[in-house]
Amino acid sequence: MTAWIDGAEIKTRDALHDVFQSQLALPEYYGRTLDALYDCLTDVNEDLELHLLHAATMAEHLGLYAKVLRRMLDDACEENPHLRLVVED
Repeated sequence: MTAWIDGAEIKTRDALHDVFQSQLALPEYYGRTLDALYDCLTDVNEDLELHLLHAATMAEHLGLYAKVLRRMLDDACEENPHLRLVVED
């Protein structure tokens, strides 16, 4: 599976979680936090290639939250061999 996250469309934390929830078909009970997203990503049991587009634009809008997101995504990839992150600025 491939998921496309367009950082140019993400200007708020809520928008970030909306995009991840829709692109990854996260469950209704998804907690809309980075910890909850980490839990969902490390539970993936099939190959998932996650493309984060316009990461620099997203970072301009989200600041530190975008940096923490990137760190969390890298950690999730280390934890789950089914997950691959491709970042395009």
